Amino acid sequence: MKKIVFITGVAGFIGSNLAKQLLKTEPRMIVVGLDNMNAYYNVRIKEARLAELEKYPNFTFIKGNLADKTLISQIFEEYKPQIVVNLGAQAGVRYSITNPDAYIESNMLGFYNILEACRHSYDNGAPGVQHLVYASSSSVYGTNKKVPYSTDDKVDNPVSLYAATKKSNELMAHAYAKLYNIPCTGLRFFTVYGPAGRPDMAYFGFTNKLLKGETIQIFNYGNCKRDFTYIDDIVEGIARVMKKPPEKKNGEDGLPIPPYALYNIGNNHSENLYLCGNEGLEHPANHQWCLP
Repeated sequence: MKKIVFITGVAGFIGSNLAKQLLKTEPRMIVVGLDNMNAYYNVRIKEARLAELEKYPNFTFIKGNLADKTLISQIFEEYKPQIVVNLGAQAGVRYSITNPDAYIESNMLGFYNILEACRHSYDNGAPGVQHLVYASSSSVYGTNKKVPYSTDDKVDNPVSLYAATKKSNELMAHAYAKLYNIPCTGLRFFTVYGPAGRPDMAYFGFTNKLLKGETIQIFNYGNCKRDFTYIDDIVEGIARVMKKPPEKKNGEDGLPIPPYALYNIGNNHSENLYLCGNEGLEHPANHQWCLP
């Protein structure tokens, strides 16, 4: 059956890889992609990803901003997507400290526009959106020391604005699932890496500095653990989730139970930074730190 999929952030690392996988494996699928092509990192990387996608005749690219409600409404009216995958967002934890406006515009207002468009896709008895899948983040766990992380854990204490916007997305999606019976699934990604990934990620920065013989800058005295997840595994997880929207059903009171789900998509083994030599230095901040 022909499906129309709308992917936001389609020129991004995850979005482009997901679109390419769908276009390669689902010949009857039509992919409509949106991206604002911002300069958070080198735009030429995004342009190269788009060039790969534009080789497929069933791919349509629209340059625009998630915060443009009129544009989002027009896209839904024209293409009538059955599946929406919202990956468009302002990424990065440290960047949110100095540029909070970008996060409120894209991650909050932009996601609200997607939810509203999904809501109105059912107007006048139309079949509407069958499934909204959206990107959350492992950052919502903040300083949670319990491992492994669980979606049942309390995550009400974000330590960055980025994490706060992602937790807000989960709450907003749950509300819309309840109020308008929109099947929604949130995915908490854990540090996604792979070829042609985001150049602002630590593993690229570390490699570049090592090649130049420069000192690696480490925060929190090197007390850092991350679960790294390969891009192909992330894409596989999204593709599987897309096909299984939460079931619409009513509770004992006859009212809809929110068709809502939330999953962690990541590895189950954390990688830690560790000390390489100079163990006797008094000040940890002066140590050299290396990846395992």
